[in-house]
Amino acid sequence: MVLAGGSEQPRDLPIPGRELQGVYFAMDFLRSNTRRIQDEHVPDHEFISATGKHVVVIGGGDTGSDCIGTSTRHGASSITQLEILPKPPEKENKGLTWPDWPNKMRTSSSQEEGCERMWSVATKEFVDDGRGHVRAIKCVKVDWQKDEQGNWRMSEVQGSEFELKADLVTLAMGFVHPVHQGMLDELGVGLDGRGNVKGHTEGPDAYKTSIEGVFSAGDMRRGQSLVVWAIREGRQCARAVDIYLMGTSELPR
Repeated sequence: MVLAGGSEQPRDLPIPGRELQGVYFAMDFLRSNTRRIQDEHVPDHEFISATGKHVVVIGGGDTGSDCIGTSTRHGASSITQLEILPKPPEKENKGLTWPDWPNKMRTSSSQEEGCERMWSVATKEFVDDGRGHVRAIKCVKVDWQKDEQGNWRMSEVQGSEFELKADLVTLAMGFVHPVHQGMLDELGVGLDGRGNVKGHTEGPDAYKTSIEGVFSAGDMRRGQSLVVWAIREGRQCARAVDIYLMGTSELPR
């Protein structure tokens, strides 16, 4: 058996007001919309609509862009996308090589359709409207500086607090590890310190899990990463399985 189910546990934002209605993981918002456009029956009380709402998307990646495009088509009153990192430069550093991703300003088609983008912003609190629903979010500007060891450190900018209207908030901050409930819990497979399926990439135990005859590769083993890593691990895992079953392998690494 090969476990290659991906990294699907979304990163949460445990701040005051997280329990309020109107604050959703991005995939819950997108999944609700996809089910409707695929003609599945989605009861009104389960459908998450951005129509006429002030939408705040927290997270600047592809999933966040999907939330923007969906909200635009719903007819949102306003859409704001927040990113905790600084605004990228207009031109990338040509000296960078793979697997480092050249950092430059990128604009998706959804962002071009219309939204306000804000960088170096941290969200501090979701504000209650008095009826258990979000009405705004409290934010603060942040500054990024390298410490003596060359590591980037974030600090809040004093006096930079501000508030944004928000009837609908989507959390699109990436994924932390595979979902444990279900198959992984039932198998009892060993996990590493980050919650991924534990396994090596080299040596006689490459891609083996803690259970005999069970292997793992891709995001489920290494965490959220690039598709090229998933392709590479899939090929190497297939070779490891072939060696386990046949004693040798002619499959490429």
